[in-house]
Amino acid sequence: MELNTIKPAAGSKQERRRVGRGIGSGFGKTAGRGHKGQKSRSGGFHKVGFEGGQMPLQRRLPKRGFVSMTQGATEQVRLADLMRVTSEVIDLLALKQAGVISGSAQGAKVFLKGEITRAVQIQGIGVTQGARKAIEAAGGTILDQKSE
Repeated sequence: MELNTIKPAAGSKQERRRVGRGIGSGFGKTAGRGHKGQKSRSGGFHKVGFEGGQMPLQRRLPKRGFVSMTQGATEQVRLADLMRVTSEVIDLLALKQAGVISGSAQGAKVFLKGEITRAVQIQGIGVTQGARKAIEAAGGTILDQKSE
């Protein structure tokens, strides 16, 4: 095999269709656009979903569902992640500074995953029942009664 003998596979390359170039091309005269009408004319296009003035399908169907604006604003914190926070009182700001949750989080909730060995005070964040028992068993306290 030589570099000057390399060719693309048969049928993989096609010449572009040159329309409006006479009878012999097969696409002369109307250039494959048919006769008359909006789509035959230059600039004759209408927006997607347009049905000629009839009420379009996407407007005939009812709206459905709801997208919450605050979804994802509350982040989940594992019990083991609390060990990464150095401060004694753990609140939203302390979790952000320790890098446990993102800076854009508007709330947090501690749930039972992993274990905690030191006594901590939880303030202003949610705590599940299982996590509450584990924190209290380690000698910690929950200051705000924000639990589920």
